[in-house]
Amino acid sequence: MSDDAPDSLIPYDQIVQEALRAVVGSVLEEIEAGGGTLPGNHHFYITFKTGVPGVEIPDHLRERFPDEMTIVLQNKFWDLNVTEVGFSVGLSFNKISSHLVVPFSAITAFVDPAVDFGLQFQATAVEDAPAQPDPAGNDGGEQAAGEPVGKSEDGSNVVTVDFGRKK
Repeated sequence: MSDDAPDSLIPYDQIVQEALRAVVGSVLEEIEAGGGTLPGNHHFYITFKTGVPGVEIPDHLRERFPDEMTIVLQNKFWDLNVTEVGFSVGLSFNKISSHLVVPFSAITAFVDPAVDFGLQFQATAVEDAPAQPDPAGNDGGEQAAGEPVGKSEDGSNVVTVDFGRKK
């Protein structure tokens, strides 16, 4: 038996990534349908690549986060709108209202710390990303700067899919 797995002609990794990103869309659709209010203690950290086509963020945020950004949907967000390809939301950063548009393909992590649930994705457009960034610090977040996003102490309920692409 050989240690080398044959190359697949079926893009399993891409199919799984798209399915897991659809989970994020379903969760956000539930929140949108519920009037934009998160139930119980649920809140979300969403990390995304800022350079992916379709990402729309204000210039001052793009300058501060040229590669990757983490937003928090918790207490202070508005106008959540979910589409087939992504979502848009209003957030406040240092008391400055901002409108963000994020395609699902740009998302690299989705975490709900209230229930110790997280998903991590392979970057789709911008490779060679640096280590996990500090959160953007939008006014609704409770996370301390430098605290890891998407990591639980024992790694439980964090789903990471990496099919080990050959280089």
